Amino acid sequence: MTFSLPHFDLAAFVASTLAEDLGPDGRDVTSEAVIPADAMFDGVMDTRDAVTLAGLPVAVAFFRALDPDVVIEQLRQDGDQVAAGTDILRIRGKARAMLTAERSALNTVQHLSGIATMTRAYVDAIAGTGATLLDTRKTIPGLRVLEKYATRMGGATNHRMGLWDAAMIKDNHVAVAGSVGEAVCRAVAAGVQQIIVEVDRIDQIEPALAAGATHLLLDNMDAAMLRQATALVAGRVPTEASGGVTLETIRAKAATGVTYISVGRLTQSAPAADIGLDFAYA
Repeated sequence: MTFSLPHFDLAAFVASTLAEDLGPDGRDVTSEAVIPADAMFDGVMDTRDAVTLAGLPVAVAFFRALDPDVVIEQLRQDGDQVAAGTDILRIRGKARAMLTAERSALNTVQHLSGIATMTRAYVDAIAGTGATLLDTRKTIPGLRVLEKYATRMGGATNHRMGLWDAAMIKDNHVAVAGSVGEAVCRAVAAGVQQIIVEVDRIDQIEPALAAGATHLLLDNMDAAMLRQATALVAGRVPTEASGGVTLETIRAKAATGVTYISVGRLTQSAPAADIGLDFAYA
């Protein structure tokens, strides 16, 4: 099955990542010096911790880019929750190619699985509350599509992908426009269909709704204020709790009746998963 994501060029990503590693001369000097050109390696990728997997098809693409004839057995799928010690991928290919691709493949799987694993912990923490976990635009430049894919593998729903697919009116927009109501009115007049408005005070809610907001982001509100805000909104538009959300605080905020909770740390602060690749001569 071909792996593809909207607005993501897998071949270009693989090529640019490998080029970064191989440098201006396109060489892996260690493998060239140490490994015979005709040597073959069998390898097993495994996880040393319990994780939620993401990025395996991208890892496969790295190996295939350097050895189109590599034999790959993908033992697990993205989104799978696996125990420590689980084998997730087996490969057999040209040793130089496999060793050259190893770091790029591992970096990708470790990073994306780290995001998916943290995301799954947050999703599990709000199970049964009715709230949906969202990611944010707090992503590493150039990796947004992959990182947001990883949050989906962890069970979250993607927020807007960028500046193009929805308006999000934040405090600086309001400051320049003059008021919440004026900022929203301008977005409505511009023909924007989805208008998310950040509010950090209860008295901003009605002006935002009256002007045409279609989604309210309730910023840095504690659980008590979130309850007050959601009661005032009364289901007229979706509500989103955001700001300062941690694994310790998320369930209390989710239980206030908000539609969504967005968490920047999913992509901003997730530690890499401990996944390795061990080779043995065939």
